[in-house]
Amino acid sequence: MDKIVREMILYFNKDVKRINHALKVHDFCAVIAGLEGLDEKTRSIVELSGILHDIGIKEAERKYNSSAGPYQEKEGPAIAREIMEKHGIEAGVMDRVCHIVGNHHSYGRIDGIDFQILVEADFMVNIFEDGLERSSAATIREKYFKTGAGTELLEQMYL
Repeated sequence: MDKIVREMILYFNKDVKRINHALKVHDFCAVIAGLEGLDEKTRSIVELSGILHDIGIKEAERKYNSSAGPYQEKEGPAIAREIMEKHGIEAGVMDRVCHIVGNHHSYGRIDGIDFQILVEADFMVNIFEDGLERSSAATIREKYFKTGAGTELLEQMYL
């Protein structure tokens, strides 16, 4: 995992805001996955997704002059796969991480606890980074949070 984190840092090339965002999302992913008692393979998928979820943003900005979610989803999986292949990540794990990276702004496509945890972790970081009001955090909880651990952490931090 450490080598993937290093690759993400190198890829974002001094973009400290995005590096810090990915690190925070990764950490919340790891904590929620641990508290939910996930098996090692699923935890790996969750953590890799946390590190790499926004990896398509630079290419989206270069190609489309936009960091909008759909462009990140379009560009992210290929970059994520390239990084994971360099470090020998198992094919099935890579496929699942790429699916999550390629859909992480499409909440209607959440199809597993691994994807759910990534979305919850990303929201927990975005609530702070975007300076959202308590009422917005409550709405996000009601609409998007499903895990006990993620809900508990969100409530302790923001509600």
